[in-house]
Amino acid sequence: MAKPFYKNVLLKLSGESLAGDQGYGIDPHTITTIANEVKEVVALGVQLSLVIGGGNIFRGLAASSKGMDRASADYMGMLATMINALAMQDALEKIGVDTRVQSAIAMQEVAEPYIRRRAIRHLEKGRVVIFGAGTGNPFFTTDTAASLRAMEIGADVILKGTKVDGVYSADPKKDPNATKYTQLSYIDVLKKGLAVMDATATSLCMDNNLPIVVFDVTTDGNVVRVICGEQIGTIVKGE
Repeated sequence: MAKPFYKNVLLKLSGESLAGDQGYGIDPHTITTIANEVKEVVALGVQLSLVIGGGNIFRGLAASSKGMDRASADYMGMLATMINALAMQDALEKIGVDTRVQSAIAMQEVAEPYIRRRAIRHLEKGRVVIFGAGTGNPFFTTDTAASLRAMEIGADVILKGTKVDGVYSADPKKDPNATKYTQLSYIDVLKKGLAVMDATATSLCMDNNLPIVVFDVTTDGNVVRVICGEQIGTIVKGE
């Protein structure tokens, strides 16, 4: 049995990672694969919480760039994250993982309200907590929500699961000379404008010295490998 390196982990998934190869919506095979990985992590005794983006359904920033009011577009994006959160809850419950969804926007028929102490208690009882609706405020991304919730629940690390196996100097699909970083400081990320998390989220992690690991979530077993301390992906931490 592998021994976990981190005890309390927040896993941030992009909405796109749930879409699989279809590029939009929720791919049942992909969400089931991620759910099985989550089950393995919980079996190791790790306290695990999730924040999922909504980009596979609706992007507030993209809509606002086309003329929609930014606050309205962001609220729509928050509702998209709730659709993903409920889909992930369903996938986890089907394979026997106890799950709670907590929403930053009140919708008591489908989710609990976000209450920090209740979330911590769920984690102590071995439940997976999915934080939906971002921070509940427009103009903040789900990356910022992930950083904020990670601080609140006392997480050891944020794992950012993407479709790429780490952070590169440029887009590896477009630039064959792009180099992969194995380790970066928060300042490097901010100065170079690297696409790890947005500046607000990165600054928040820097202020509270919370490491971020960016890795490829689409490869089977990677979540468990990262949690057990394997050097895959890119780690962002203090100097």
